[in-house]
Amino acid sequence: MLRDLTANLRRLVLPMTLAVSAGMAAAEPMHGIAMYGEPALPPDFVSLPQANADAPKGGQITMAMNGSFDTLNPFITNGSPAEGVSALTFETLMARSFDEPFTLYGLLAESIETDDARTYVEFTLREAARFSDGSPVTVEDVLWSYETLGTLGHPRYHGAWKKVATAEATGPRTIRFTFNVEDRELPLLLGMRPILKKADFEGKDFEATSLDVLTGSGPYVVDKVDPGVQITFRRNPDWWGKDLPINRGQWNFDTIRYDYFANPVAVFETVKSGGITAYREDNLARWASRYDFPAIANGDMIKLEVPHDRPSGIIGFVMNTRKPQFADWRVREAMIEMFNFDFINQTVTGGAAPRITSYFSNSPFGMVPGTPAEGQVLALLEPFKADLIPGTIEGYALPESDGTQENRAGLRRALALLEEAGWIVGDDGVLRNTEGTPFAVEILLTIGQDEVASIAAIYTEALKSVGIQASVSMLDSAQMKARTDSFDFDMTYMIRTMSLSPGNEQNLYWSTEAATTQGSRNWMGVTSSAIDAVIAKMLTARSQEDAAAAAQALDRLLTAGRYVVPFWYADRNLIVHRKELKQPATVQLYGDWGNSYLPALWWYEE
Repeated sequence: MLRDLTANLRRLVLPMTLAVSAGMAAAEPMHGIAMYGEPALPPDFVSLPQANADAPKGGQITMAMNGSFDTLNPFITNGSPAEGVSALTFETLMARSFDEPFTLYGLLAESIETDDARTYVEFTLREAARFSDGSPVTVEDVLWSYETLGTLGHPRYHGAWKKVATAEATGPRTIRFTFNVEDRELPLLLGMRPILKKADFEGKDFEATSLDVLTGSGPYVVDKVDPGVQITFRRNPDWWGKDLPINRGQWNFDTIRYDYFANPVAVFETVKSGGITAYREDNLARWASRYDFPAIANGDMIKLEVPHDRPSGIIGFVMNTRKPQFADWRVREAMIEMFNFDFINQTVTGGAAPRITSYFSNSPFGMVPGTPAEGQVLALLEPFKADLIPGTIEGYALPESDGTQENRAGLRRALALLEEAGWIVGDDGVLRNTEGTPFAVEILLTIGQDEVASIAAIYTEALKSVGIQASVSMLDSAQMKARTDSFDFDMTYMIRTMSLSPGNEQNLYWSTEAATTQGSRNWMGVTSSAIDAVIAKMLTARSQEDAAAAAQALDRLLTAGRYVVPFWYADRNLIVHRKELKQPATVQLYGDWGNSYLPALWWYEE
């Protein structure tokens, strides 16, 4: 039975009845669009409710990044793009309000039009829309951007483009996309595609890495670039959109800078000295223990905890089921059994971090661990019952460790599962299958992931204790990207964030098609007709209740699939910042999400 959505999603815009939605969504231009129901803000809204419309402009913010970068094109799979280029210098036709689960308001487009069935979407460009060089954003730029991003570059844009039957200019400032499938999210997805300047790429290879500065229409322009080390953005005083209601109170810093570090120790020392003026901490134990340096004590720097209502997502060691040793769910369950969660959590976070119990835990889309599927969720899963992994319908909960450092009970259960799957420990202490092949696993990590490396060190010792040949390899960011893009790994550290409006991105994460698409996010390699079907149901749902049922069904399929050894999640965001950096009194529904809170809503004030 679905849990009460209103009790879990604060400020959620509840769906209207179908009749009301049909009447409201008749084919006429609108100022905004919601996935379900109507936008919360009226056409004449002054600013987003989470923004300070009177925030002063000025000052600088400096933030830290791990690794390095080698390209200023964030829309391709090659290379490692610099942080901030997409969010700060490019714009989309529509913009999100992160105080609503999935609602868009006009940005480059002054209006959006679609029918009740959402068989098409039409956008009307604002006449004043300009790139940073003063040239107009044209229909030609829009059409070129959509086709280019839909066929070249990063595959995250390709899926939606395949669902477009026609793309055409219907007027000097209007563009219409007609769809070839039923997918109610498509009008919103197309509203979120970045608009590039066609002239920037004439005679150039779009997919080649480059440090050439691209021309966007956003609030900032690239000011300085020290390749791999630092990138600085300068607020464009002539930004065409600075007075739009959707932008009022946002993008207030004159300068935004990202400094890159290979060593996390160097990052923290720079934070202490004030060289980094805003820093996101992701470890509760460190948050409690090491933020007592002089700048905190004298008030020059401030500790801030930001609540949010986002799902936990999934964070942990993902198993690549393309590898034969992980094809059997019992092996994957054994790998989870050998992860001594309580001991590792206590060691790394002081035991303060809540455990991830499913992909959508901490939200109404998450299944209740150990409980059977019911109602709509059960109805979605029943057609695939014969092929489902045990626990999907009847209920699954992560195994508990016995509370000791040795976790002998968990190791015994793991060995029993491995034996059932055909893996036996020989007289030499090595775990082998019936063909005599040793069980070997390499965990890939990126240099600088010191906390994850400490987790892997504890974990691999447990694996070795049952005869698994376990090792950890540290790669630079470029090597890691190449290996994961080609699915050339046994296990690696994975983060997949989930939103309060799950949709087409789930195909990128878990679909059968993505499993064989290099560069996709389906690292685990799952291929499941049931998963494909519930994602399709999610995309055609006309109510929040139907969408939630599909999300809960997906949550069960993924969690019971035992594809990831889960860690813990942050039930709040932790930020330390200089006292001159200010933030709104009201925290948006999504909390500190991407760039939408920090730096977008913050400002500088002496």
